[in-house]
Amino acid sequence: MKRARLIYNPTSGREEMKKRLPDILQKLEQNGIETSCHATTGAGDATKAAADAADRDYDMIIAAGGDGTLYEVVNGLAKKENRPPLGILPVGTTNDFARAVGIPKHWEYAVDLIVQQHTKAIDVGRSNDRYFINIAGGGALTDLTYDVPSRLKTMIGQLAYYMKGLEKMTHLRPTELKFEAKGVGEFHEEFMLFLICNSNSVGGFEKLAPDSKVDDGLFDVVLLRKCNLADFIRLVTLALRGEHLGDSHVIHFRTDELKVWTPDHVQINLDGEFGGTLPATFTNMPSHLQIFTDATGMASYR
Repeated sequence: MKRARLIYNPTSGREEMKKRLPDILQKLEQNGIETSCHATTGAGDATKAAADAADRDYDMIIAAGGDGTLYEVVNGLAKKENRPPLGILPVGTTNDFARAVGIPKHWEYAVDLIVQQHTKAIDVGRSNDRYFINIAGGGALTDLTYDVPSRLKTMIGQLAYYMKGLEKMTHLRPTELKFEAKGVGEFHEEFMLFLICNSNSVGGFEKLAPDSKVDDGLFDVVLLRKCNLADFIRLVTLALRGEHLGDSHVIHFRTDELKVWTPDHVQINLDGEFGGTLPATFTNMPSHLQIFTDATGMASYR
């Protein structure tokens, strides 16, 4: 029998795990996976729990929650030499990464992928001394995810992000940034934001970096030049259709290492969480983690 450590956020989404935990444990047990649990109690707790589980040689770790819980678990695992395969139960608000890799939102189907034990190697991004698997960014709107109160996210889900986004759109301010991209070159001007994508699902947008893949060893980088509110709204409309990358306000390239400087105070957003401040070096660590996915490639997030 295999041993799993289930790290879950009891407040994620609409507190789904409180209702489903007994069923999840029973299903895992019936399929030869002996599972112990750790309910997170605050910021950073999932990181410590994941690091401890790796040190205790569990056969697998299961992260149940939203992108924030997953981010913390990845940060607990990424520095370890022994990194057990990671199962994902997407019971949070947006679940960007689960959507990108086709992990079903319904808990029972997500558990099925863990039971099947088919793994896929994915890239991990490093930002200074922190790690991310989906998105890194900075600028005018990238602090949006940690501006939204957690209770509001629980009550109305992804709509909370859009409500906060509309509020912030009236306060857009460009920032002087300098980028040095390995194999690409340098860019130095005023930008509204930058996004470093490791997948094609960012903030609920599935076409923001439509060709980005979690296993190609490269980031898709999107830089938004200084623009007015009307241009910004137009670009958001284009991004919904995946038609924004050719616009003159957008710079798009691929690289496995990016250095970013600024004379201003700019916060970094990593997988929707606070990730420190610039300057920073973002490095792609290819095939650094194994996750449980669908062997047929037919699974869907929905």
